[in-house]
Amino acid sequence: MASSSSPSLSSYSPCAACKFLRRKCQPECVFAPYFPPDQPQKFANVHKIFGASNVTKLLNELQPHQREDAVNSLAYEADMRLRDPVYGCVGVISLLQHQLRQLQLDLSCAKSELSKYQNLGGIASTNNHGLLAAPHQHNLGFNFIGGGSGGRDHNQLLYHHQFFPKDQQQEQQQQQQQIIRGLEGGSNNFDTTRGGFKI
Repeated sequence: MASSSSPSLSSYSPCAACKFLRRKCQPECVFAPYFPPDQPQKFANVHKIFGASNVTKLLNELQPHQREDAVNSLAYEADMRLRDPVYGCVGVISLLQHQLRQLQLDLSCAKSELSKYQNLGGIASTNNHGLLAAPHQHNLGFNFIGGGSGGRDHNQLLYHHQFFPKDQQQEQQQQQQQIIRGLEGGSNNFDTTRGGFKI
């Protein structure tokens, strides 16, 4: 019973616009869908700033699906104009735009700082890899030449040239050749006191 009676009461209840204007609310009233009876101040503000006739003309020129957004915009602008008669909603929009620019600047600075830290982390990681790879590179200088006896002979030759200069090597080779010739020609020509051969 209560649910069936509520629509009839609401259908005969005048909208806030008609109640404010003290006129009978018709079924085809253009204000009724957007100014319900429980929101009288909404229409009062719109009427004070824009006027009922101007709002009626505006709503009649719009499509039905556009009227709700238009009424909400008018109500917001009227409320802001009453709060700030000089700037109205423009002051609020300017403030929000300023806050948006500040947030964008803060975001750009944060991205720049993050990029710097990422670059520093990449450089540190590269240096760590370089330090870890350095000992392996030194070892490869001697070990990658070859395996088996060939590699060992080459390593021995490298150590030999490192610890024995070129002049000493030539002198040792000459003495070795003299010893070989002395052994082939007989031991009489070899001078043991001097470590060489008699002339």
